[in-house]
Amino acid sequence: MNESNYKIAKELKKRLSDVVSLIDFRVFGSRAKGTQGEYSDMDVFIEVEYLDKELEKGVREIIWEEGFENSIYISPLLFTRHEIEDSPLRASPIVKNINEEGIKV
Repeated sequence: MNESNYKIAKELKKRLSDVVSLIDFRVFGSRAKGTQGEYSDMDVFIEVEYLDKELEKGVREIIWEEGFENSIYISPLLFTRHEIEDSPLRASPIVKNINEEGIKV
């Protein structure tokens, strides 16, 4: 991941940490690999302790704002610890791939 993308991801993580209990935050996909095109989105995996509808709305607003401020579309995968540990999602190929190849910020 290049320095510019890392800086955006780091700032997003900081802003999210102010409103939600983050467990994991990773960038994955083309921006993590450094193969992005000019208009590629930034894929982020976000695992939180707890999430209700109001909190999710606030998190998504922060994600949109950070993307807008940096002229990039940020595409989040947002899950709770319960969803990752206690649901069929724990065996999902995308989650496995993110854990193996995603860049922890």
